[in-house]
Amino acid sequence: MPYYGSEDTVKELRRALANPGLQADKLRYRNLVLRVIRYMSQGLDVSALFMEMVKASATVDVVQKKLVYLYMCTYAALKPNLALLAINTLRKDNTDPNPMVRGLALRSMCSLRMPGISEYIQQPVLNGLRDKASYVRRAAVLGCAKMQTLQGDAEVDGAMVNELYAMLRDPDPIVMVNCLRALEEILKREGGVVINKPIAHHLLNRMKDLDHWGQSEVLTFLVRYKPRSEDEMFAILNVLDGFLKSSQPNVVMATTKLFLLLAENFPNVQTDILERIKGPLLTICTSECYELCFLGLCHAREILRSFPGHFCGHYKKFYCTYSEPNYIKYQKMEILRDLVNDENVQQILEELQTYCTDVSVELAQMAILNIGRIARMYSEKCVVILKGLLGLKQGHVTSAVIQTFCDLVWLCPQCTETVCEALPGCEEYIKDNEGKQALIWLLGVHGMQVPNAPYVLEEFVDNVKMETSATVKLELLTAMVRLFVTRPAECQDTLGRLLHYAIEEELDMVVRDRGLLYYRLLQQGVEQVKQIVCGPRSDPSLGVISGQANEAVNAWAKDFNTLIPVYGQEHWNRMMAQKESSFGNLQLLAINSEMDSTPEHGEDSGSVRLESSAQLSPEQFEEYWTCLEDAKVVTVDWHKNPCPEAIQAAFQTVHIQSIAISRAGAHPWKAYLFARNETGSLFLTELFIDTGRKSLQITVKQKNTSEELLNSFTTVVGSVIQTLGETEDLENALLATQEQHCPH
Repeated sequence: MPYYGSEDTVKELRRALANPGLQADKLRYRNLVLRVIRYMSQGLDVSALFMEMVKASATVDVVQKKLVYLYMCTYAALKPNLALLAINTLRKDNTDPNPMVRGLALRSMCSLRMPGISEYIQQPVLNGLRDKASYVRRAAVLGCAKMQTLQGDAEVDGAMVNELYAMLRDPDPIVMVNCLRALEEILKREGGVVINKPIAHHLLNRMKDLDHWGQSEVLTFLVRYKPRSEDEMFAILNVLDGFLKSSQPNVVMATTKLFLLLAENFPNVQTDILERIKGPLLTICTSECYELCFLGLCHAREILRSFPGHFCGHYKKFYCTYSEPNYIKYQKMEILRDLVNDENVQQILEELQTYCTDVSVELAQMAILNIGRIARMYSEKCVVILKGLLGLKQGHVTSAVIQTFCDLVWLCPQCTETVCEALPGCEEYIKDNEGKQALIWLLGVHGMQVPNAPYVLEEFVDNVKMETSATVKLELLTAMVRLFVTRPAECQDTLGRLLHYAIEEELDMVVRDRGLLYYRLLQQGVEQVKQIVCGPRSDPSLGVISGQANEAVNAWAKDFNTLIPVYGQEHWNRMMAQKESSFGNLQLLAINSEMDSTPEHGEDSGSVRLESSAQLSPEQFEEYWTCLEDAKVVTVDWHKNPCPEAIQAAFQTVHIQSIAISRAGAHPWKAYLFARNETGSLFLTELFIDTGRKSLQITVKQKNTSEELLNSFTTVVGSVIQTLGETEDLENALLATQEQHCPH
């Protein structure tokens, strides 16, 4: 029910679908069915046309059947009773002479999300596994996985698993790949499909018969096989050697991972493999598809962890172009930083220098940061460039350079004098807190070498009441105390005013406590202040820190061709832990709902017990929604793009059904839900996100009013929303980065 007033459109479609004249004209009838699908895809609720669409499936037109079956799969969960009528039509089409119709009917039947469907599809699926047409067998194999999913926690059918293992030798290569996928889904609790020696060798022999998607799938499963001998390992490498030169990036990446894992005890072989894929990987890194290019760059950085000079001869391939998005440019700059050597340092620094004046503030600051990283090895060249950037007199550039200087004077003490010469005048252009902190730190630690350091800090002290950042105030306190120890005559009055403000006027307790600490420390004498505040600045004996030691290939080979190089290991682990925790919260909500649905002696009358099979038509929902008053309106924080599929699935877990949900990206975004209590109370809910808002409004209406039940129901809705808020970012990220191409 995303649009009010849609009843007239649905009535018009119903009359047209029931018109005998239109039914006689096959082309017009098909166009009418197509019109229904178009409205459905736009978010209009056309579930009331279910009976008419079931009748439209009785045709020899395959295109029309596809449209009708798509409609059935969409609305079967909302019309479970009427969907049972469609089962007979689908079962009949499973015996059609046309294999396209049989496969289409079988695939649609397995996609019906409704209770009790498993008993109807089991026999058609088993028949499909033995069908002469390969298209039907493909659909039947995937139907086995869907059927197992529909059965939930039911015990795995051993006969079906044996049948699928036997079908790995099916003459159709797509059926073989689908068997691997189905077995992986069915046996996921047992660790997935088992790849033994006969299966592995069979898959290797069939590789040339597969398309590139099938090849990448098979290579992914072959990673699980461990050769029994060194000769067998090299034999596998020889068989798959040609796939390293494939024109398909997914095949090259999957083959590379398999080779690296097989040769984990042969570092020389791993080095040779990485050398051979240098060309294909550079092609991926320069792809016109930005997503593919980004993945290639992330994997190139993985290789550079073990071989820093791997792409040195091709560093110009990583120059940024003006049309590339920033996330591509960030990766390229990181790689350019790692490729610096004595031969190309000048060219790379000149390239990075051009990025420092980019219109994007973040990109310019990232370029300056990378120049600072290179300065650890080539300090003289980089400091000259950084000093030149200060002449631009742009706030964000000056701030980034000063922050870079902070790291540089610690890691490269020989640069301290040059850095101190460049500091005067910078305070006029720095506006952000990070830049202020960096400048104040430099003036406090190296103030003896900056003639006007006390007077610059005095300006900060004079404006301290206008400063909103507590971290800047803390840094200012420390810097003034440090500079007072070395230049007491110039700093005494300024430090006194700052301490008085921090102790007597400052509202932030952290700043106040820091001021009290320094005040009492100064009372103990200057020597104690020097020991505590003026610690070692840096150790000149360290020299230039060039970086960490190179990692072994085996440290990252298992993560190659996954999302871990994109997110990073730590971030990926956090996301997986958060996803499992959030999924556990949803399961807990579902368990609590099931427990509440079981009456017990002495049960509290205020507990909400929601029916798992409650039904309500869109017309009834609209009628109730119009006549009922708002019982409760709650607003919660929401900063994400809503995912309709995730929201619908989450609420169904706790027996709250959806009537209509706006499509992703709609402004404003709405969702309408309902639930019914065992005692007859009906709860109607609207979720509303307005354009530009950072909150989600929950409006609940109740029939048969009960304050206790209303509060309990609102708590359940809020818990689901909170859980969704924790998982939405992860889902969108995965959907944005994972390419799901399944042409089978």
